[in-house]
Amino acid sequence: MTGAKKSVRRAYITDAPDLVRLNEAFNGVRMTEEEVRDSLLRSNELVAIALLDEHPAAFACAQYFESFCYRERHGELTEMFVEPSARGQGLASMLMAHMEEELRTRGVNHIKVLTGADNDIAIKAYERFLYARKNEAVLMKNITPSPSEGSGQD
Repeated sequence: MTGAKKSVRRAYITDAPDLVRLNEAFNGVRMTEEEVRDSLLRSNELVAIALLDEHPAAFACAQYFESFCYRERHGELTEMFVEPSARGQGLASMLMAHMEEELRTRGVNHIKVLTGADNDIAIKAYERFLYARKNEAVLMKNITPSPSEGSGQD
């Protein structure tokens, strides 16, 4: 697909159908178009979409936050996906550059990326963008409402 027209831009609510499709291909989660539109309108999340010959073929999401514990804002690239048929076209690099600039304009100086330890392709891509591996553990816990919280009883 040499010579294909490529671009990256902020995602708009009109992109909801494409974001639904891309997200389901990415992680198997099927959101409704309404849920995606609501999230784009309400959330502080940064969402970018990459177009290959005007076809939405990739997306990335990022968050940023402040804490009294640190002097500067911190950012995190939370998601990135490129359709298999569009890989190798430079869309991931374009998304990375776009998200870094969006975070930079919001006062972010440090960006974190979490990806699977065995996701060698993604790790190599992030390292090309000068992200360094850190020796940190990620721990997670799912919490659900207690029976009294979930029943509506006080």
